Amino acid sequence: MEKTYTRNIPLAKAYRLLNHGPTILVTSSHAGKQNIMAAAWNVPLDFDPPKIIVVIDKKTYTRELIEASGTFAINIPCVAQLEQVYKVGTSSGRDLKDTDKFALHGLETFPAREIDVPLLKGCVGWLECRIIPEPHNQDTYDLFIAEVVAAYADERVFSQDDNGQYHWHFEGYDQEMYDKLRTIHHVAGGSFFATGEVHQAGHTA
Repeated sequence: MEKTYTRNIPLAKAYRLLNHGPTILVTSSHAGKQNIMAAAWNVPLDFDPPKIIVVIDKKTYTRELIEASGTFAINIPCVAQLEQVYKVGTSSGRDLKDTDKFALHGLETFPAREIDVPLLKGCVGWLECRIIPEPHNQDTYDLFIAEVVAAYADERVFSQDDNGQYHWHFEGYDQEMYDKLRTIHHVAGGSFFATGEVHQAGHTA
């Protein structure tokens, strides 16, 4: 049996999964159709209930599906998935006939728990989201606000420390493995940065 490192994250801490600004993959599904796209403009908005913001262009197939379903999922990919991210981010699911990006690129998924959307295996974090309708923001700015209804992460790189705080951590006994699990940040033209080392500042009163 394949070992899983996925663990639930308290919803009040879900914002920490996106707080460092990673490139994400948005998955969507409606009426038997599904899609996946890359997105770089996303940010946490609130703690409890947790809310996030993501910009999704009105020309995308994902936009069509999420407006119809009212839901989407955020998948947080890692260095090991760089080529997958680039491929799904540079093509449109609307152009595919009798298939979709998942089948075309051999992407493995597993079902979400609270919404009917596929989640991408191999990622290091996942957030299931329900759209909070804001027609003006959506139509004018392509900006979607959503409530996070479930969150989980790969415990090898995101877990609770001795003080009860949840953090990303990309260092350990097998550094080659941890380097492949680093989250990524798109710059432009297929160039990405990987999340780097942590530098801890002092605590002052």
